Amino acid sequence: MDYRDLPIRDDLRELTPYGAPQIDVPYPLNTNENPYGPPPELVADLARAVTEAATTLNRYPDRDATDLRKDLADYLGHGLTVGNVWAANGSNEILQQILQVFGGPGRSAIGFEPSYSMHRLIALATATEWISGLREGDYTLDAAKAVAAIERHQPDIVFLTSPNNPTGTAMDLDVIRAVVKAADGVGAMVVVDEAYFEFARPGTPSALTLLPEAVPDGKPGRLIVTRTMSKAFAMAGARVGYLAADPAVIDALLLVRLPYHLSALTQAAARTALKHVTALLGTVDAVKAQRDRIVGELTALGLHVVPSDANFVFFGVPGGDQKALWQRVLDHGVLIRDVGIPGMLRVTAGTESETTAFLDALKESLAVLDGES
Repeated sequence: MDYRDLPIRDDLRELTPYGAPQIDVPYPLNTNENPYGPPPELVADLARAVTEAATTLNRYPDRDATDLRKDLADYLGHGLTVGNVWAANGSNEILQQILQVFGGPGRSAIGFEPSYSMHRLIALATATEWISGLREGDYTLDAAKAVAAIERHQPDIVFLTSPNNPTGTAMDLDVIRAVVKAADGVGAMVVVDEAYFEFARPGTPSALTLLPEAVPDGKPGRLIVTRTMSKAFAMAGARVGYLAADPAVIDALLLVRLPYHLSALTQAAARTALKHVTALLGTVDAVKAQRDRIVGELTALGLHVVPSDANFVFFGVPGGDQKALWQRVLDHGVLIRDVGIPGMLRVTAGTESETTAFLDALKESLAVLDGES
């Protein structure tokens, strides 16, 4: 039996579901998770918070997650208030809601690839035409070329990713500013995906700083900045994503959000985690240290390494056969990511021991492949 035998939409027939390989290995370094679990004190507080929330599970949760949004606004700073913030089940639901409101049949979205593949997939799933813009050879985005693409295609939504996934490259604010101005000229919304921002190197500015100025002629601002609690907060299993934008954007999203979409348990878990920001973000420096270690050691091996502001490293494969090297590394119990870009692989920065396992596996695999060539 094949699902294509069902009367599904014609525009979905050639798509394939998103998903990284789920393989039981000693060292899973393929999905950019934080390798450090929640600290014991957070786990204890989570148990208490969830237990308390469980006593009222016969009632619907706060439909607008007001308290959680206030806590998220306080965390983000930049003068943001509860009216500027929206939350959902992971940043992917946030992206879906944005596309449901501002995309759809007869509308289009543009992204500059390679980038996060779910931007394209969710666009197509919402019947939004997808336009593939291109990055430079070093995976940066040229402002003039981006502006030209926006003026040529006149999309309804522009996606930017900083730090970019899978390359790890952060984006200069002047580039974002130029894109926002060009998007305003064609009436488009701009979404800056900052899922990995907490891992950025010192001095890397957030697009949040542009929210006050991204207001065209007194009208609602068209800039949206998305974040997640899955990465730096080590809460991937909780599924909490959020955005910051003009309050009018949040009002628009209410048109498509499902009633009571964010469960009472999820809200309780997220609010509890935000009370432990210092401890949770304390692991970020440890992850960044391993990321920089990977960059240094791979560079010393003579590999092409893309500078990273995320918790992963994108690197080139000698000879260009990334599938062979991926399999060799997997044979050592280390799962990294082949994102389908010829000659390139991506590895998540793990704990010190996980990183050592990867580096050892990589060196041994390179030696074997070199001997076979």
